[in-house]
Parts: sequence; C-alpha cells; structure tokens
Amino acid sequence: MTDHLGYRKKLGTLGPSTNTIVQPDFDDLRPVGVTNHYSRIVIPNNPVNDDAGFLRLVESINAATLDAVDVLRTCEMDYMVMGMSAATFWNGRDGASKYLDKLAERAQVGVSCGSFATEAALNVYKAKRIAFMSPYFEVANAQVRRFFQDCGFTVVRDLCLQRPSPVQIAHTTDEMCRQAIRQLDGDDVDAIVQVGTNLSMIRMAAAAELFLGKPVIAINTATYWHALRAVGITDKKAGFGTLLEHH
Repeated sequence: MTDHLGYRKKLGTLGPSTNTIVQPDFDDLRPVGVTNHYSRIVIPNNPVNDDAGFLRLVESINAATLDAVDVLRTCEMDYMVMGMSAATFWNGRDGASKYLDKLAERAQVGVSCGSFATEAALNVYKAKRIAFMSPYFEVANAQVRRFFQDCGFTVVRDLCLQRPSPVQIAHTTDEMCRQAIRQLDGDDVDAIVQVGTNLSMIRMAAAAELFLGKPVIAINTATYWHALRAVGITDKKAGFGTLLEHH
C-alpha cells in the first residue's frame, strides 16, 4: 500500500519559520503523485544589519534544524529537501558535505540541499565561470564563494542584497532582482546563480534565461529538481527554466 496522494514519493521539506517563499515555490514545482510535507525550523525574526547579525541568524537556524528533521521523520518521508541554503554552503565543500551527512543520518533518508544542487545544475550546463546573487551579507557570500571555488568554478562576480531581516528577504522586489541580474551578467560569465530560499526567483530566473541566452539558476528550482532526480522522478515541467524543462 502507498500513500493515497504521495503514491510516487513523499518529500519532507525543511525551511526556517520566517521563510514564506520556499514552501509555495516547492508546491508549484511538484509533479502529480509527489507530496511535500513542510517542517519549520523555529527561529526569531531578528533584525540583520551587518555580518555579525547574519552569523547570529545562521546560528539560530543550526540550533533548531535537527528538531525540525525529527518532526519530519514521523510522516515516514521517502526523501528530504532542504528549503534553507546559507548553512549548506558553510566551511567549503568538505564542510558542507559533513553537514549534509549529519542531516541525512538524522533524517534516515537521502537529502538534497541548495549548495550541492546548484553545483549539480551548473555541471549539467558545463558552466565554468559564474556569478551569483544573494539576500545575505558579505560574511555569507564569502562562504558561498568558497564553496563554488572548491567545486572548481571561477566566481567572476557576486552581489549581496543585504536584506534587513529574515522575513524582509521575501519582500525583495522583482526590480531589485532585475537590477542584480544586470549587474552580474557579462560576456565573462557562463551562468548566474541565485541563492537564498526566501528570495522569490523561480519565475524571474526562467524569464532572464530567455533574454540572456544563458542559464540563470534559482536555488529553489535547482534544489527541488535535484531531489526529484535523486528519487528517480524525471518529469519535465515548463515555465520554471531550462533545468526543469530539459534536464
């Protein structure tokens, strides 16, 4: 017997309690027969004004993540999808791998996360020189940059939007994202990546690909794509960029 709605797969998804974007994004990307079961990592919506404030945010997320994983285990999920990204880039590729192993051990299922999902997506496109944007502060961008460099990519440019609180990340406007994409793009860049799962980019990235003629990878799209492919679901979906539509 299989789950009545999740008869193909039940995916457990994790995101900070302040995140209002990743849950609806993942639901928009969901194929028929796959269900998403969301657990919130409980954190405060404290102001973030500088690098120190952002580090406190990451510490809050890390402290509560395993408890949220334990909640998900009770639904007997088949696989887990991380709807938060900053911590998954921390301490280079080796550090990120250890973090992912810890999550998988606690979840007792396989796990997809933003860092390794975007690496996999970039490798699909054979991209070498990249630019990325985030809602973070420089202390976090430095960790993202280190991860991508450890993976063998050249980071040509990156941009921090420095959003003033966890909830305010979701208030980032399309115009802010358009300006960021324009600043990052250039003939010296093979692909553009957006990190930060509370930043709404799954549709904007798809539209940008049409005009730039190169991959623009939104982290929520990449992470959910990675999870689907990891569990053997190869459905293609239009409207959210070439990654889900062709790969």
